[in-house]
Amino acid sequence: MTLVTLKEVLKPARSGGYAVAGLVTLGWEDMCAYVEAAELEQVPVILQAGPSCRAHTPLPILGKMFRYLAEGASVPVVAHLDHGYKFDECKLALESGFTSLMFDGSKKPLQQNIDETAEVAELAHSAGISCEGEIGFVGYSGGEKSSGTDPSEAAKFAEDSHVDAMAISVGNVHLQTDKSGGLDEERIRAIEAACDVPLVIHGGSGVPTDQRRRLARTSSICKFNIGTELRVVFGTALRSSVLSNLDRFDRVAILKETQAPLVAATRQVLRSFKPA
Repeated sequence: MTLVTLKEVLKPARSGGYAVAGLVTLGWEDMCAYVEAAELEQVPVILQAGPSCRAHTPLPILGKMFRYLAEGASVPVVAHLDHGYKFDECKLALESGFTSLMFDGSKKPLQQNIDETAEVAELAHSAGISCEGEIGFVGYSGGEKSSGTDPSEAAKFAEDSHVDAMAISVGNVHLQTDKSGGLDEERIRAIEAACDVPLVIHGGSGVPTDQRRRLARTSSICKFNIGTELRVVFGTALRSSVLSNLDRFDRVAILKETQAPLVAATRQVLRSFKPA
């Protein structure tokens, strides 16, 4: 069994000059593709269940799916709750077998965010698993704007919340479909100077690949969340599969054709985070 905690994969990543991909899952097909790609590249992988995934499939089922894949994998696999907004939701994820809880209080006042994140961190640590928090709201493409992380607030948050990893807002945006943006490296360095905790980039799909690769090797950013660019690959493959034979109705046969393209694209993502 290679089910591990977030802390167990980020600690060696930080010391080894590489990052681990937090891959946003939506269903069984992409989960399988992500683990297959990680095995082929021989790297750890973080399977993430975000709000849209949880709206489709209940947390207890997702926990069993993640754990089943981890038990058969030859590489370390983290079962991670992404953007948990309530304590009870985080507690249910823990009870469902997740090994990492991400509590998102980034839109709340600083002290409230610290207090609520610390409560989830205590819950996680008492069960021997990990906790990720977020300081500085990360916005959405075409939606709410990012607020940016203040280095001094990040230092207080890291110290008082006791998180194992800290998501920051440094020019990254959720759901960005191109790589026209980029991260504010000056702000990243200021946060690094103020905090001694592994850093996380949400909205990693919008970050230029060269910058992702460089920061994975030269900064405290040990985890990049990747969702949108792989969803595009899956959606394109699914559309092609459906349109290739309009008389076909077997969903298993249709979905099977998404596997190879998604594995190939995921391998490219994973390679960019490897050590030099």
